[in-house]
Amino acid sequence: MNYLLDPIRKHYIDFNGRANRTQFWLWALWLAGISIALQILVFIGAMMDSGFLSGLFSLVLILFGLGTILPGLAITARRLHDIDRSAWWILIALVPFIGAIVLLIFELLPGTPGENRFGQIPQ
Repeated sequence: MNYLLDPIRKHYIDFNGRANRTQFWLWALWLAGISIALQILVFIGAMMDSGFLSGLFSLVLILFGLGTILPGLAITARRLHDIDRSAWWILIALVPFIGAIVLLIFELLPGTPGENRFGQIPQ
């Protein structure tokens, strides 16, 4: 459970240090699960022809997305630090198609063993 809550409780906008693969991918899974659940609720509200419910869940989805932008960037930066790359590599995602693939490959790589220029291996 710590892997899910630590990015919010301890590292909400902490761009320093390292994040291992487990911490990063459990965070990504948690984000995807909550987003999908909220999108399903928006769809159900729309299918029930309830503008109120659909609008309410859409607002919650937007607020959830806005609230998780910074921690998402921070954990991605710490994940890149774990493979001894600068957080500036996040900007490669701005290159259409290829940038996202390169960033995904970086996120899948194992971290550097021992200490690197960004600190110790995360516990």
